[in-house]
This record gives sequence, structure tokens and C-alpha cells, in this order.
Amino acid sequence: MRPVSFERNYIIHPAGSCLASFGDTKVLCTASLETRVPSFLRDTGKGWVTAEYSMLPGSTGGGRKRRDGVKKDGRSTEIQRLIGRSLRAAVDMEALGEVSITIDCDVIQADGGTRTTAISGGYVALYDALRVLAEQRKADGDETASPEKYLLGQLAAVSVGYVKGELVCDLDYEHDSQADVDMNVVQRDSSLVEVQGTGEQGVFDRDQLNKLLDSAAEGITTIQAAQRQALGL
Repeated sequence: MRPVSFERNYIIHPAGSCLASFGDTKVLCTASLETRVPSFLRDTGKGWVTAEYSMLPGSTGGGRKRRDGVKKDGRSTEIQRLIGRSLRAAVDMEALGEVSITIDCDVIQADGGTRTTAISGGYVALYDALRVLAEQRKADGDETASPEKYLLGQLAAVSVGYVKGELVCDLDYEHDSQADVDMNVVQRDSSLVEVQGTGEQGVFDRDQLNKLLDSAAEGITTIQAAQRQALGL
């Protein structure tokens, strides 16, 4: 795997922020708290977690990337939905209560694996936002408040694939562009949240699938350790 790091409190204003780095891929993740929820959750007692994703101009090679307009491109929309689904799987919405958390993931430098970097960094920013929420609720008299009260587990993600017949964990752009098979794997603790696998230039059998999942599980263990270290857990 490439070197993985999470630099917390990267900017001062959001409830949580993190610069997540997987090698040369760098994603700024921020978490914002709001004391309201979407209309379909109003008066249910449940909270909500959502995400937005974009790649900033200058984040990729081959010339300037144009900013997303009001309507995002299809790739950005698909990725932000993945990030949102993944982060919701880590949160107990009933324990959270009627609070919304928005995770913004802005790619400032891309070298493959931006969505898995965003999910893993998004979790760190989310955890810190839940720390802020817990402190607010303790001040209001809830002595049981803590980030763990609102979480169902620790979330992380990694890409894996076969490149020229070799199994690779955490694909950079060069690997990804040549991959016969690539897959994104999201886990909460050791349980699978989502698996996105594609035979880009070939096919893969069940034995190869199992090896991909085993490799992803090892990689995610490494990422989770880096998350805990960054969070001081």
C-alpha cells in the first residue's frame, strides 16, 4: 500500500476536518453539523448523514479540470452517493437524533483511489464532528454523550485490483489505468458495506474475487490503524 495519513483539524471552521492522503492522492474532508434534518425525517427523531464530492481545478494531470456546475458530472454524483451511503452505514441515526451532518470531500490532488480516500478521511472528519456534538450534549446534561454513542463501527475503504496478473492493494493512477480488474471495498469494522468490482479489461473467477477481498481486508486494517492513531484512540 501507499503511505496513508490523516491530518486532523486541517481547517478551523467546520466541526470536523481532515486532510486524507493515500500516497499522492489528497482529499480535504470537512464535516458540518446542522440542527435540522431533511423533510422526510422531520419529527421522526432520526438524524441524517450525507456527502458531497468534487475534484478541484489543478487536481488532475492533462490540463485544468473544470469546476462542477449546479449539475455535477455523472462520475462526481455517483461517487458522492457512494460516500454518503458508506458513512450512513457507520452512524446510529436514532441515537444521533434530529441532526444532519454533511461531509464535503474535495480532491485537491488525484493519483487514483479518490473515492476510497474520501470515505476513509470522511470518517475521521465525521468522528471529530461527533466529538463536538457530544460536548454540546454533555453541556446540556447528557452525561452519556460520546462519539461512540452515535457510531455503529469504524469505516474505511480501499481499492484493489489485478494489474498485469499481479494483485495490487490501493491502486494509484498508473495501476488503475492498466488494471484488468479493479474493485472498491468499503468496510465497517470487519463487515462489508459495499463492494464495487469490474472486469475492466478481462474477467475474474471466484478464487480471484476471494483474494481481492482478502487483500482489501488487510489494507483496510492498515487504514483503520492510521485513523485510530490520528484520532488518538
